Amino acid sequence: MITELFLVLALVAGGGEFQKQLDLAGDNRFEIEQAIREVPETQKAGMEWLLTHMPEDDLKTLTGEFLLTNCNQAYEAWESAPWKEQITEEVFFDCILPYANVNERRDDWRGDFNERFSGIIASAKTPTEATVLLNQTIFNLVDVHYSTKRPKADQSPFESIEAGMASCTGLSILLVDACRSVGVPARFAGTPLWYNDSGNHSWVEFWDDGWHYTGGAEPTGDRVDESWFDGSASKATKGDPQHAIFAVTWNKSEQHFPLIWLPNVQTYGAVDVTDRYTGTDASASIPIRVRAISEDGSRAI
Repeated sequence: MITELFLVLALVAGGGEFQKQLDLAGDNRFEIEQAIREVPETQKAGMEWLLTHMPEDDLKTLTGEFLLTNCNQAYEAWESAPWKEQITEEVFFDCILPYANVNERRDDWRGDFNERFSGIIASAKTPTEATVLLNQTIFNLVDVHYSTKRPKADQSPFESIEAGMASCTGLSILLVDACRSVGVPARFAGTPLWYNDSGNHSWVEFWDDGWHYTGGAEPTGDRVDESWFDGSASKATKGDPQHAIFAVTWNKSEQHFPLIWLPNVQTYGAVDVTDRYTGTDASASIPIRVRAISEDGSRAI
């Protein structure tokens, strides 16, 4: 107990960022202190990162128990994954450890999803194989399918399961969380508006020796980096807040991820990944396949 108290005091004394987070937590400060006080030494770096990168609203509401459970289960998934050695701590922090993607309701999904889905990917040797298997299987397993009649765009995974339907946003959130639950680094991606103003779309990026993409509940056989939206994505405009392609990051970023259902919210960081889809990213390790689609072949959130 004394050692744990010294840890909190050391963080407060030595890190202005952590003190700022405690101040933002307000009446919930005790829960945040509990999280850093009780986290195992082997997971301390992850918890410190999470507490200094989580949204302000979460600092005010999440319990220490929720944060400790999430952190422990995230580490367990990472450490048990056959591909652990290729996942750096930096990638783990940003794309496995977070308990949410954007502003969706905070569900305690990680343990439940690991129990449901770990058997599905038991034969997978790579993050790509695991992601393909999850995308092919989980939506039928939990009986969630695309529908414009979904209750809302930004559904949490359990909200989508309860409704039995989701938008591309909800489907992507569900697949990202499923990936993270079994140690696959994944993040939410999308565009606010296609080049021809025909609508928005959301999908999933995952890490396997470089970034790759797939549509949530839109598997293309055993292939990735291929989707119905390739043609539209290839015409995106880098740097354009409306027509670029973005991926969510919880790292510090000068850019924010545009939530078209909450246009005034700028809470979540973003990386402009347009070059990956337009074929102008010289460092990209993924092929770009352009396919023709109908003029109105977009999907609403």
